[in-house]
Amino acid sequence: MNHNTPILAVAALATLGVITRPLRIPEYVWALAGTVVLVAFGFLPWRNAVAAAAKGTDVYLFLIGMMLLAEVACQEGLFDWLAALAVRHARSSARRLFLIIYSVGTIVTVFLSNDATAVVLTPAVYAAATAARVEPLPYLFICAFIANAASFVLPISNPANLVIFGAHIPPLAQWLYQFTLPSIASILITYLLLRFTQRAAMDQKICEEFPTEPLSVGGKCVAVGIALTALGLLGASSLDQQLGLPTFIAGTAVTIIVLIISRQSPLPVLRDISWGVLPLVAGLFILVASVEQTGILNSVTQMLHNVAASSPRDASFGAGILVALASNLLNNLPTGLVAATVSQSADVPLQVTSATLIGVDLGPNLSVTGSLATILWLMALRREGEAVTVWQFLKLGIIVMPPALVVALLAITAVS
Repeated sequence: MNHNTPILAVAALATLGVITRPLRIPEYVWALAGTVVLVAFGFLPWRNAVAAAAKGTDVYLFLIGMMLLAEVACQEGLFDWLAALAVRHARSSARRLFLIIYSVGTIVTVFLSNDATAVVLTPAVYAAATAARVEPLPYLFICAFIANAASFVLPISNPANLVIFGAHIPPLAQWLYQFTLPSIASILITYLLLRFTQRAAMDQKICEEFPTEPLSVGGKCVAVGIALTALGLLGASSLDQQLGLPTFIAGTAVTIIVLIISRQSPLPVLRDISWGVLPLVAGLFILVASVEQTGILNSVTQMLHNVAASSPRDASFGAGILVALASNLLNNLPTGLVAATVSQSADVPLQVTSATLIGVDLGPNLSVTGSLATILWLMALRREGEAVTVWQFLKLGIIVMPPALVVALLAITAVS
């Protein structure tokens, strides 16, 4: 019996559930429901499902470390302090505040990854907007869009970068030569278009009359810990090491130190973390494994190999755009895993792999669940009582993402 059709149907329905969240059921429930159906009906052996989930170990460790840092930073008032600093430097100008937040978001994404921007920066931006007494959504959108637009400046800027290249990741100097121009194009165009779409909010006069408290000892420890984590990730990347374990160790160590200094129980920190993201990621890994076993990727691999052999430029554009669209249909985590398998099997030129990476990283700016970082951003928003609909994000993404993607792909072909 051919199981390909039911496997693809289950994977598609589970992914649709993750994207649309019917009845407001959490994303991870739909991902896990799909995996349970696949295993229960014998479409995917349970050992294969466990092995597929185990492939995400580095991602789980990375996310736990970042979520620990974000939660303890929130409890120690670091976000409120940073918010006051940003608003003070904005000097009553909404335009200046927008630029400050965008610049900080770029730095956080480059040196701590796009997931860190979603987890760590979003609460700080919400605090800044609240303190300034302005509508927070125009500034919160920055966190979602820059998290993807700046995520290929360095290998560590997005865990998907390491997935795409696998063991063949370029040395840092070659990476910078390959991706600096596309990154600049992506960051600048995303900023200009995002500013244009949010221009109505730029006329607001922000309030600076709010009390500011000095940063606590615990808050200073978290700030230092985040900076050291960034340095550790750079070091791990330069040594071609995985990023999950260093991030987990850093997040755990900082949390323990801060809790000891402040003499607090760890329960509030652990309780407020969005643990549902871990089974969500595990479910996505398993869904990808089920699709891979259908053999449908073999024909895609052969087609990409043939196009790349005849015209690397056409293959680059085609792969970048196709992967960008697929990331919004399937989420960029499973799409990145599939794209990595296909590009490595097809033995395509570096130019094609680089364009694929840009599609995986930047493409998700089209839809609200295009990337794991955007899903984490949504979760952070819900904790603050904010909500963004699928249609609301899509109306913005359809203006911002395509031009940035096209120019970034043009840039990657220019330097290759």
